[in-house]
Amino acid sequence: MSTTLTEIYDRMAGDGDLVRDPAQIAALSRLDHLRARLEAQPAPRRGLLNGLLRRPRADAPAGLYLWGGVGRGKSMLMDLFVRHLDIAEKRRVHFHAFMQDIHAALHKARQDGAEDALAPVADQTARSLRLLALDEMQITDITDAMIVGRLFEALFQAGVVVVATSNRAPDDLYKNGLNRQLFLPFIDTLRRNMTVHELAGPGDYRQGRLAGAQVYFTPITAEARAGVARIWDSLTGGRAESLTLMVQGRRVVLSAFWGGAARAGFFDLCGRALGPADYLALAGAVRVLILEDIPQLGRSNYNEARRFVTLVDALYEARVRLICSAAAPPEMLYVEGEGRFEFDRTASRLREMQDAGWG
Repeated sequence: MSTTLTEIYDRMAGDGDLVRDPAQIAALSRLDHLRARLEAQPAPRRGLLNGLLRRPRADAPAGLYLWGGVGRGKSMLMDLFVRHLDIAEKRRVHFHAFMQDIHAALHKARQDGAEDALAPVADQTARSLRLLALDEMQITDITDAMIVGRLFEALFQAGVVVVATSNRAPDDLYKNGLNRQLFLPFIDTLRRNMTVHELAGPGDYRQGRLAGAQVYFTPITAEARAGVARIWDSLTGGRAESLTLMVQGRRVVLSAFWGGAARAGFFDLCGRALGPADYLALAGAVRVLILEDIPQLGRSNYNEARRFVTLVDALYEARVRLICSAAAPPEMLYVEGEGRFEFDRTASRLREMQDAGWG
């Protein structure tokens, strides 16, 4: 390891790509130590079934659970760590997407007749990994809560190192959830196998990047589209992956997601038969939403307009930052037809959400 993460961070700060933050630098020292431990281990051999031949659990370093308020730079630090970690057996994935993969694998294992579906799924996951990096870990679903305990125990026993980011301290995961007492052993398992580090501090770096920026673009012109694209690139570095949310057995797919920011077209979210539960799940999974091409609303697209009202309410209550391109200013979006007067509240909220201090 020729260049440390701290040195890379300092170079990025010198180039103006980020602002030095003492809390981030403290977290980097832990990630540097973990990186050195992982890279110092000889590359594992593979068995007959192409799985990694594991060392005893005692040889694996402790992982890292990095938590703190929204916009503190947790995802950026984890991305820096994974990108510069010189091992092949690593995976970086958003927690929701990871759990979606696990649910799909469990379904297949049951179809294949597995008596205990989780055992082969955990084994298959562990076979390909030395490091699992999970971004935005949060548990709000009883099914996920029951799965993660056994799954993580199996991964830890196999020597897989887990790095996770979260807005919540471990003790607050699945807080007030149904049958939470059954989930508590997982928190103990997490603490035994991962170092818990709080990324303290008041700053929200997503807000910093948006400070003073235009966030509501109208009318929808080439210039407006370019402005939205610049914001997306600033938030994500131009990177994106899909994110699938499971809501009451249904899949809600965000095709562009990175580090808590999502980008979608109006008809992606309001042109489909989505309801309050879907929008609440979305608002819980993202901290910034870029919503493009909001059309003029009225009688001709009344159902889409109703869904838009519900979406804005969910984003407003969750304090999600909203970036829009729209056919008209908020007060002129809905000018005729049933629901016009009720839309006044939505217009007011859209105005409030444009304030620099929102979110």
